[in-house]
Amino acid sequence: MAKLGAPAATPKEDLGEKVRAHVQYKAADGSRLPGVTTVLGVLSKPALVSWANRMGLNGIDTSKYRDEAAAIGTLAHYMIVCDLAGEDADLSQYTPQQIERAEWSMSSYRAWKRRHTIEHILVEAPLVSEEHRFGGTIDFYGSIDDALGLLDFKTSAGIYAEHRIQVSAYVKLLREHGHRIQEVRVLRIGRTEDEGFSEHILGLGELKTGWEIFRACLAIHALMPKMKGAA
Repeated sequence: MAKLGAPAATPKEDLGEKVRAHVQYKAADGSRLPGVTTVLGVLSKPALVSWANRMGLNGIDTSKYRDEAAAIGTLAHYMIVCDLAGEDADLSQYTPQQIERAEWSMSSYRAWKRRHTIEHILVEAPLVSEEHRFGGTIDFYGSIDDALGLLDFKTSAGIYAEHRIQVSAYVKLLREHGHRIQEVRVLRIGRTEDEGFSEHILGLGELKTGWEIFRACLAIHALMPKMKGAA
């Protein structure tokens, strides 16, 4: 497996060759394909508007807060996948404060990991669906307590519908590549003590509905360029 690259500490800063570039997904014919998160960008996110209003009323700069929270969440995610892959995380691009905050997330993850027997097959693995024409990066696929499954990490305050839709698309990717799925888990790892920690195992009904929604989003995403070019 390729060495996991250190992610950027801030979204706009040029940090050189160590920074892992955004994954580009390509079909066998060389054409570029949208990623799962890009496809889900067609969904409305009204909760973000309410959040921004609350932050503004409390005198908090939402852009700065979002960038710092994103940096901490990205770092925690990177540290987790490095741990699962048995690699050392490169923390040189992060501030001591960001590392300290990400360590809170790591302590929650380690407590969860101690309760399970885990063997990885894929970690941070990009896959492409030739049938449905999209790509996505799998956080973890392997054995958890002797059950083969998908494990997706979310550094967020909650497990949202979008997360369920996202992992439903990842399941489709894994199955298309011949991987057996017995269990699908979303592990929500908060960035602060207030955000906490939770785990959700998706049922077959959730996965079926999630895939149907994703497929609809995929169709909308494909049609949008035609609408922009319409007279």
